[in-house]
Amino acid sequence: MADQLRAAGFAGSVLRHGDPGYDTARSVWNAMVDRRPAVIARCTRPEDVVAAVRYGREAGLEIGVRCGGHSILGLPIRDGGLLLDLTPMGAVRVDPERRRAWVQGGAMLGALDLATQPYGLATTAGNV
Repeated sequence: MADQLRAAGFAGSVLRHGDPGYDTARSVWNAMVDRRPAVIARCTRPEDVVAAVRYGREAGLEIGVRCGGHSILGLPIRDGGLLLDLTPMGAVRVDPERRRAWVQGGAMLGALDLATQPYGLATTAGNV
């Protein structure tokens, strides 16, 4: 699987059951969720997301996306599927003049707050 992802242009890390970091990458806030994806694609750039989705579709895998891991039902974690882990993509960029922020898919609210507060900016957010 890792070779197929690499051939598709994937540059992030690929985890399978038994690999170091696999259990951490598949975990979500609700510890009652204990599902095991066939493969976890830890995306580091937008091109990784595209490559992983293409691979998952071609392989016929159910695809889930883990951002902050706060899904109460653990819906992103698909048994035997492909998990796109966006947590390595946690960057936030702020344009204080336009009062806008660009936030990568794996960024947590704390990262957004840390980047915006020096400019007197803030955002509202959902809880789950």
